[in-house]
Amino acid sequence: MPTIDLNSDVGEGYGAWPGGPDAELVPMLTSVNVACGFHAGDPGTMRRTVELAVAHRCVIGAQVGYPDLAGFGRRFMDMPPSDLTDAVVYQLGALDAFARLSGTRVRYVKPHGALYNAIVHHEVQARSVAKAVRAYDPGLPVLGLPRTAIETACAGAGLRFVREGFADRAYTPEGTLVPRSQPGALLIDPIAASVQALDLAAGNVESICVHSDTPGAPALLKAVAHALQRAGYTSRSFVS
Repeated sequence: MPTIDLNSDVGEGYGAWPGGPDAELVPMLTSVNVACGFHAGDPGTMRRTVELAVAHRCVIGAQVGYPDLAGFGRRFMDMPPSDLTDAVVYQLGALDAFARLSGTRVRYVKPHGALYNAIVHHEVQARSVAKAVRAYDPGLPVLGLPRTAIETACAGAGLRFVREGFADRAYTPEGTLVPRSQPGALLIDPIAASVQALDLAAGNVESICVHSDTPGAPALLKAVAHALQRAGYTSRSFVS
């Protein structure tokens, strides 16, 4: 039977802000992208999120981003390449420490927000991210949009690249994500999200994301998971 990974961005609380409905989402996921403190997340949130993921046997990934707490990592930052590389390594190390305390480790990397979208086309930043991952652990896969600068950078760095699709985001004709500032950027109807997830799976993506901050995220994820199961897919992380 074909397999597909289901992932979500979790651990996106900070201080008194609780973040998304992680307790509802994580039991339905196979991989979790945990915020590492730069766009969201603090030490206690990281620890609790890792413990939740371990309890539900989810593979843990580092959701790395720009140092932009005020903007939730959704504002582009023109960082010097070495600074961006160091920032990614720093975030990997922070989350990996809590993963090790729970008897596991970080198993992959997914850039967040503006950084994720920047490295679709921004070759310098894409290479900076790939350089950081290779320096920290060349065995870590990188999750991203197919046919982009980060895929090319990962190939050049000898890293595994994992093709990702989004059930809850609209796409442009070029295959990139419609900016959140534009109408219709989010798919909040469970049927529409399920149809898109099936199309993405048939198009050979390896992992499908439902964002934890999308309105109605638990219902969307449940509908997507059921649609994929009915179509014959088994939910399994892309990391063995």
